[in-house]
Amino acid sequence: MSRRRVLALAVTAVVAAGCLAACGDDSPQADAKAELQIWVRKPPGSNTEKTDQQLAAAFTAKTGVPTKVTALFDDFETKLQQAAAQKKLPDVVINDTDRLGGLVKQGLVREVDRNALAGQADLTPASWQAATGADGKIYGVPFSAQSFALFIRKDWRAKVGLPLPKSWADLDALATAFTTKDPDGNGKPDTYGYVIPASTKRGYASWYFASFLWSAGGDYLTGDTGKFTPAINSAPSLAAATEFQKQFCTDKSVVPGSVTAETTQAHPLFETGKGGIYFTGPYNMARFDKNLGKDKYEVVALPAGPGGKSVSLAEGENVYLMAGSANPEGQTKFAEYAMSVDGQTLGMAGDTDGNVVRLPVNAKVDMASVRKDTRWQLFADIYQNGARYAPVVPDWTPFRQASADTLNAIVADCASDPKAALDKLAQTFDAELTKQGAKA
Repeated sequence: MSRRRVLALAVTAVVAAGCLAACGDDSPQADAKAELQIWVRKPPGSNTEKTDQQLAAAFTAKTGVPTKVTALFDDFETKLQQAAAQKKLPDVVINDTDRLGGLVKQGLVREVDRNALAGQADLTPASWQAATGADGKIYGVPFSAQSFALFIRKDWRAKVGLPLPKSWADLDALATAFTTKDPDGNGKPDTYGYVIPASTKRGYASWYFASFLWSAGGDYLTGDTGKFTPAINSAPSLAAATEFQKQFCTDKSVVPGSVTAETTQAHPLFETGKGGIYFTGPYNMARFDKNLGKDKYEVVALPAGPGGKSVSLAEGENVYLMAGSANPEGQTKFAEYAMSVDGQTLGMAGDTDGNVVRLPVNAKVDMASVRKDTRWQLFADIYQNGARYAPVVPDWTPFRQASADTLNAIVADCASDPKAALDKLAQTFDAELTKQGAKA
């Protein structure tokens, strides 16, 4: 075992051993006017960081509670664990909904009394679902939601003479044409079909694959909360994984290097003309409009898969109230502001690439009055009609990471057997379900 791995396990053990008590042992007496430390998972210097800073400043202006926003991106969870071990947790963290289980398991967040929050009834039921743990208790305050769609090079599609895809076969045919028919007209074989963030880091390969798995009729797990069995090696799941491998290994229609690409490396591959099909979120529209040109691409829903449906991963961000804070009143006030109409509107940032609220979770927000770009409505429709959150288990992170490792190996080694790999992954899932007490 590597020294880094030993250190990581040691830090996790310290955190899990009793952070709810330890993180606050040396906390000063509660002070509602103390500076609220807010961590956001955003690239430092980005427009999204600026929006988070504006949100915090508006909150301070409204309540008088001072704030400090810290933007971190690489190794965010590791840095959070280190802060916990040092008893220096921030007061508030804004992070992905699927990190809830891990935060609860490690004792890093406190339970939220939903009924005590002003305006809580205005939030959508689905957003509260994403803030609820496997035990039925609420551990976050909804802040943002999102779904995903296909971004396709419209000019390339016109060049190769193919229609918008209505099936997965159409989609693969378009990807192959983008790879073989020189859609940019430079006379060089330097374009590809799919842009895919298939890195194992932070479970990206599984994060990307989820929508295709569900659209194929497959699943990670089957059952109800607390009573799951693995479904990752079912026939539909295998069909989805086999299709995934085919794109990389048989069709060779995926941009080279995708097996190590995270989203930060994947975005430029689309906007610089390396790949022509990218399944991603609405937050990239303003960026691609600026760097590529709005007239050069189109945004459409994923065609129905073998399962007969078009399913998008649903996710977003919660405001997490961290354990041991000396300012619980300030934590609550910030959460209330972030989910309010004013907070949501500011966070949406109009049609700019500074949006930190992708789709509002507050039902009173009129998105059309804030954003004139009608493409946002497509993502709202996908979220409302064909989106799913990750399964509700005590801690989703081990499942996401294990599946990412397996999927990455399947596409990185074209000689690998998807069935054998998924059978082994199902065993890993079974053991993890037993460990978490969530096995049927």
